[in-house]
Amino acid sequence: MAADKGGAKRIELCSALSEGGITPSAGLIERVRASVSIDVFIIIRPRGGDFVYSEHELEVMRADILEAKKRRIDGVVLGVLTRSGRVDQARTKELIDLARPLQVTFHRAFDLCEDLAQGLEDVIACGANRILTAGAKPNAMEGAATLAQLTKSAGNRITIMAGGGIRAANVRTIVMKTGVREVHTSLSRDVEATPADASAHGARVIGPQSFRVLEEDVRAFKSALESTTLDVETGASVQ
Repeated sequence: MAADKGGAKRIELCSALSEGGITPSAGLIERVRASVSIDVFIIIRPRGGDFVYSEHELEVMRADILEAKKRRIDGVVLGVLTRSGRVDQARTKELIDLARPLQVTFHRAFDLCEDLAQGLEDVIACGANRILTAGAKPNAMEGAATLAQLTKSAGNRITIMAGGGIRAANVRTIVMKTGVREVHTSLSRDVEATPADASAHGARVIGPQSFRVLEEDVRAFKSALESTTLDVETGASVQ
């Protein structure tokens, strides 16, 4: 809700951000969809760890995609790799086709590809709408040169969305260096718990509450982009 009120274009909804994000529960999806007016994308990821999935795990992913479609979700975020470090085109395309007419983002599994140039062509062949990437670096600033090359190579065939360590203080620099038209930011911060918070959740105050997104932080991020035509995406996990 803070992302919506702060001016984000869409939300990537995940649970367990400490695991890099996994598919949120049906209950969480339902409540978020009912609470915000902007687009909601959900991550389709059955577990933490690598992005090489068994057939049983793929069955879970298929079921989660169908569940998302039932709940008026606008898009899904997914990615499947082979053990050799390439995009698993057959399985990725199958999931994308199942997800249609929803939009599809190939997530940062892309950054684990052995060959990013080949990975770009593989994702395009699968039919995804965009790729979320830090240029195979820990964050988008370090991966700026690669992001610029990917953006140039992608042209109008697919959107390259920069993500990883992007904040109001560096987003303009990243956009100028890379030419990306979309960015992804978590904007999560630790917010000190209060006795009222603890009482509401039936718990003692034991420290900060992680992964809180504040409306003012989203607004500050948007204001840093006022001179651009950038679309802003914010991802948040509700614990």
